[in-house]
Amino acid sequence: MSKTILITGATDGIGFETAKKLVKLGHTVLLHGRSSEKLAAVEAELSSLGKVETYKADLSDLEAVTQLSEAIESSHKSLDVLLNNAGVLNSPSPTAKNGFDIRFVVNTLAPYLLSKKLLPLLTADSRTINLSSAAQSPIDLAALKGEKGSNDNMNAYAQSKLAITMWSNGLAKVLGQSGAQVISVNPGSLLASKMVKEGFGVEGKDLNIGADILVRAALSDEFASASGKYFDNDIARFSDPHPDALDSEKCLNLLKELDSILKPY
Repeated sequence: MSKTILITGATDGIGFETAKKLVKLGHTVLLHGRSSEKLAAVEAELSSLGKVETYKADLSDLEAVTQLSEAIESSHKSLDVLLNNAGVLNSPSPTAKNGFDIRFVVNTLAPYLLSKKLLPLLTADSRTINLSSAAQSPIDLAALKGEKGSNDNMNAYAQSKLAITMWSNGLAKVLGQSGAQVISVNPGSLLASKMVKEGFGVEGKDLNIGADILVRAALSDEFASASGKYFDNDIARFSDPHPDALDSEKCLNLLKELDSILKPY
């Protein structure tokens, strides 16, 4: 049965490879990107394989995230899979438009806001798949709230990835069995994405390693009852993330912080 799947950051890297595989399997894929030119090129390539739609938004701008959700809601009454894939490690401008660190905005706040806004389209059979990472560091709430910046790209990135893993767990608990599945996935370390090449100066491993596990997470029965769990593709199984992401109280408190930060949006 064909599914409707939204992939953020779908114009290159793991997002693009995942989108291509899903389109080939006969699913309708909603492609998000921030560049009109890249979106047009990807649409031209993938539309010859199946059904795609494109949506432009800069996820470092939280108002644009709200507009993205509204555009999707105006075109679709339901969504089977939300794949929060877009992410950033290095940036020429580490501070986003709203004064927050861009890693927290793109990797943590934007996917949370988009997920909450699209909840009306998701059923108990739907899945929200969040891109985590093997890099996870305890969260400095002052940095998350934009009260202080970070001069360490990797540390900010690792904090943002623990944060998305924690809110995945927390939101899964809040939604319960009647809500959509919320699952975090480390697609594999040092894959050959632009982020890895720019951040680490290495070519990286085959992107298909990451794309294949995201396709499984979106479609496979093994993820059908995995809400709140963390899949570590470095060891090819469900595993334990950082201990903070297993602490229910910390995860639920983080949800409150995120809801407070995002209240204007």
